[in-house]
Amino acid sequence: MRAIISVYDKTNLLEFARGLADLGVELFSTGGTQRAIAEAGVPVKSVSDITGFPEIMGGRVKTLHPAVHAGILARRDEPEHMQELSKQGFETIDLVMVNLYPFVETVSKLDVGLDEALENIDIGGPTMIRAAAKNFPNVLVVVDPNDYEICLSMLQKGDVPQEERRRLAQKAFQHLAMYDTAVSQYLRRGEESLPSEMTIALSKLEDLRYGENPHQVAALYREETTLGSTDAGVMGAQQLHGKALSYNNYLDADAAWKAVQDFAAPTVAIIKHTNPCGLASYDDLVEAYQRALAGDPVSAFGGIVAINHPLDGATAQEIAKTFYEIIIAPSFDEAALEVLRRKRDLRLLSVDNAGKGDAPSEFRRVGGGFLVQTPDAHADTELELLTVTSREPTEEEMRDLRFAWKVAKHIKSNAIVVAKDNMLLGMGAGQPNRVNSVFLALRAAGEQSQGAALASDAFFPFPDSIEQAAEGGISSIVQPGGSIRDDEVIKAADERGIAMVFTGIRHFRH
Repeated sequence: MRAIISVYDKTNLLEFARGLADLGVELFSTGGTQRAIAEAGVPVKSVSDITGFPEIMGGRVKTLHPAVHAGILARRDEPEHMQELSKQGFETIDLVMVNLYPFVETVSKLDVGLDEALENIDIGGPTMIRAAAKNFPNVLVVVDPNDYEICLSMLQKGDVPQEERRRLAQKAFQHLAMYDTAVSQYLRRGEESLPSEMTIALSKLEDLRYGENPHQVAALYREETTLGSTDAGVMGAQQLHGKALSYNNYLDADAAWKAVQDFAAPTVAIIKHTNPCGLASYDDLVEAYQRALAGDPVSAFGGIVAINHPLDGATAQEIAKTFYEIIIAPSFDEAALEVLRRKRDLRLLSVDNAGKGDAPSEFRRVGGGFLVQTPDAHADTELELLTVTSREPTEEEMRDLRFAWKVAKHIKSNAIVVAKDNMLLGMGAGQPNRVNSVFLALRAAGEQSQGAALASDAFFPFPDSIEQAAEGGISSIVQPGGSIRDDEVIKAADERGIAMVFTGIRHFRH
C-alpha cells in the first residue's frame, strides 16, 4: 500500500504517518510535510521518487504527473487499467492525505496583493484530492485531521469499508468546493455583488439543541468568505458566561447587536423576537439602560440586552434587576462580570470587534431556492430629510425624527416607532396594516406620545394613520413618501399642525 501525504494543517499528522508506516504503508510526501515526517523519524520518500522528475517552478509543478494521477485513478477492477499501469512502469497509490492552504485566511490580510494571493492558490493538492475522491472505492482520501484516528483504526483491523470511503470522498469534494468558492469570491472583489452564478461556503461551528422548536434539528455555521468579515458581530463573539446559546438566542442576539451598532452615542437595545421593545441613547450608560427599559418594561422580561459601549459595574447592577437571556457588549469590566456571573444561566457575549458582521449579500430561503440582496446599509450621514408640510420641524423635533427613523430600520414591517429625547417610547411591528401598527405604538407610549416623533418604515397609503397620530399627540412624522395619496397625507398633517418630512427611502424588514 502506498500513500501520498501533503498537508497544510499538520494537526495529528505525525501520529497518523507513524501509524501508517507501522502497517507497512510506503509514504511519499513533499516540502514541509516531508520534512516534518522525516524529522519525527518516520520513513518517508519524496514524490519525485514516484515521478522520476524534480519539483520545478518553485514547487508549482511536483505532483502534476501521470505517475501520480494514473496511480490514483486506475480502477483495480479493470484489467485494462492495471495492464496499462504496469506497461508504463507505474504503481497504484492507495491513500491520498491532503488538505489545502487556508486561502480565506491568507487573502483576508490587509496587505495581501494579487501576486501573493495567486501564489496561494493550490493546484496539485486539489487535483489529487479530486482524483482520489473520484476513485474512492479503490483509493482512501482523507482531508480532515479529525478522520485520521478512525481511518487508522479501520486499517489496523484490515480495511476501510465502502460506506466510510464514500463519506470521506463526500468530505473531500466539499473541501474542494469550499476552497474554490473562496478563490472565486476573491477574484470577484470589486465587481457585481449578485453574479450569474454563486456558491456559499459554510463551516459547522456547533450543533444546537434544536431549532426554533424542539422538533426541529439545527446547527450553527460560519460563512467562509473573502468578501466580508464574519468575525464582526455575533459570529465573532466570545461567550464569557452562561449556558449554550439556542437557535432563537442567536437570531435575537444578532438583531440586538445590529440595532445598537447604528448609534455612536452610548446606546442600549432590549430585543424580543428580533424586535427592539426598548432602545435609548444617552451620555450616561446607566441612564441609557434605564430609558431603554422604561420603553416597555413588561416585554423586556426574558429579552436580549445589547450595548454598544463597554459594560461597567454600575450599569450591570441595574441590568441584574431584570431577568434576561443574553447580554451582549464590546466588553465587560471586572465589576460587571462579578455582578452578572451570579446569574448561572445568563449568557454574556463579548464582541471585541467593530461592525455588525454584514457580508455583501443577504440570503433568505424560499421553496426551491434563495432570495439574495445587498444589506440595508444606507448611511445616516447620507439621509436627507425633506420637509413637505407648511411647518418645519424644530431642531429638537428633527433630532427625534432622525432617532426614530434609525430605530424603525430594526423593527419588522409594518413598522411604526414613537420616540422622543433619544428614547423608544412605543412601537408597532409586523401588523398586516399600518393603522394597527400606529395604534399599538401609541398605546405603548401612552401619555408620553404628547409632542413625540413618529417614524414609519414605508409610506402612508391613506391619511387615517396621520389622523390617529394627531389624536395621540404626535408633533412630527418621518416617512419615505411616494404614495399616490401623498397630497392627502400631507394635507392631513398640515390641518393638525404636524411637521412631516420625507426620506425618499424605506426600511421594510419582512
